[in-house]
Amino acid sequence: MPDRSPVWLSLQTAGLATCLVIPIGTIIAWWLAHGRSSAIKDAVRAALALPLVLPPIVVGYYLLLVFGRGTSLGRWVNDVVGLQLMFTWQGAAVAAAVMALPLYTIAASAALAEVDQGMLEAGRTLGADEIQLALKVVVPIAYRGLLAGATLAFARALGEFGATLMVAGSIPGRTQTLPLALYAAVIAGKEEEARRWTALLSALAIGLVGSVAIYQRHVAASRGERRR
Repeated sequence: MPDRSPVWLSLQTAGLATCLVIPIGTIIAWWLAHGRSSAIKDAVRAALALPLVLPPIVVGYYLLLVFGRGTSLGRWVNDVVGLQLMFTWQGAAVAAAVMALPLYTIAASAALAEVDQGMLEAGRTLGADEIQLALKVVVPIAYRGLLAGATLAFARALGEFGATLMVAGSIPGRTQTLPLALYAAVIAGKEEEARRWTALLSALAIGLVGSVAIYQRHVAASRGERRR
């Protein structure tokens, strides 16, 4: 792979991480919203909360045990499964996805909880299959929460530092995303470059989070006008 700028690597990594998070997170969110209460569900909720409370570098170390060759599990993943992610931008994306998954799942679960199971049962009675129900019932009801969750997940993946550093390292042009480039600039005493990366990261984060807030306010205002 040719050398790429931290901006491109960050967008690439965050994009792949979001693509990984959405299908996995949606399945988990639906189960959390509509599955029966159980000890397993409580355990899954607790596990999802861990990336939010643990230092990212700790999560990265766990991923290092899974994807590195220092453990039997890691060697099995690399040699048998053939999943070699260490010191690659794909590995950085997986680490970022793990950190972003809880944010998406929380938002998606709240949105999917608004879907009435009775509507789905009525649709099945009328002959609709699961794909049709998902596209014509679930998505129209929950898309705002799903979109907000995806945006927050992308923003979280874009700013990930600790877990990606442990898994992918900070290789300029290969795995050095914007947060890692900022850290490298600070360590090297390149203040102008550090300020530039800081401004860019801040602008991206504010733009993403602000767009979600503006969109949600617009939707709330539209609902209020319809009720009148």
